[in-house]
Amino acid sequence: MANIIPTAFKTELLSGTHNFANGGNSFKIALYTSNPYSAGSTAYATTNEVSSSGTSYPAGGQTLDSQAVAATNTTGHVDFADETFSSVTLTAAFAAIYNDTNSDKLCLVLDFGGNKTATNGDFVVQFPTANASDAIIRIA
Repeated sequence: MANIIPTAFKTELLSGTHNFANGGNSFKIALYTSNPYSAGSTAYATTNEVSSSGTSYPAGGQTLDSQAVAATNTTGHVDFADETFSSVTLTAAFAAIYNDTNSDKLCLVLDFGGNKTATNGDFVVQFPTANASDAIIRIA
C-alpha cells in the first residue's frame, strides 16, 4: 500500500479550507495499527487508532509543530517538524494528518510500510526534506 491523498483534500485545498502557513490552521497526526482510510475518506477516524490505554499515546494523536509553506522552483510544499511521541509503548503501521481547526478534515494518510514499534521509548515520525521532490505535501 502507499500513502493516500484523499480526494476531498484536493478540492478543499482549492476552496481555501486548509491553511498550512505558520500561524494558520492547527494540524494533528494520529497513529494506526491498520489503515481505516481510503481515497474517499473525508475526516479523522478513531477506527484502528493506536490504543491510549496503558500506552501513553494521546487519543487523537498530537499537534504538529513548526508548519511552514515554501516553494522550490515551481513546486509549492509544506513542512512540519518531526513529531515525537515520548515514552510510549505502541506499534503503528499508518498515520493520518488532519486539520484540527476545520472539523478534523483528513489531509494525508501515511503508510509506514509495515509495523513500527516503540517500547517505553520514543516513537518518531520523521518528515522528509522540504523540497520540490521530497516534501510530505507538494504541488507541482
